[in-house]
Amino acid sequence: MKSKILIVDDEKDVEMLFRQKFRKEIKSGSLELCFAFSGDEALTVLDSEHPPQVVYVFSDINMPGMSGLELLEKIKNRFPQINVSMISAYGDSQNYEKAMNSGAKEFFTKPIDFDSLKKEIGALMSEKN
Repeated sequence: MKSKILIVDDEKDVEMLFRQKFRKEIKSGSLELCFAFSGDEALTVLDSEHPPQVVYVFSDINMPGMSGLELLEKIKNRFPQINVSMISAYGDSQNYEKAMNSGAKEFFTKPIDFDSLKKEIGALMSEKN
């Protein structure tokens, strides 16, 4: 079964990085990545399918407009079944606490440790199957 993951970050180069790091998984068809460059765009993507096919959202915390934490709250209210992990450039405990209290599954700091990210996604994929 293919898992669809949404990455939300206002930095466009993140898309290239994720596509490169998950090249094998995308090629084998086990993973589908989609990208949104703002919180609003992420909600549009999730609203476009009923129910959303996305099983996991990775969102940057610091974005112009809607912050990642605001997005997290909106996703958790509307789509409680979707796992959301936060990504922050700062390993600050304040955002960590807020994210975890709002229902985030994990909290990653930049630069992203793709090995632990792959483990997280792998665990999620085996839960779904």
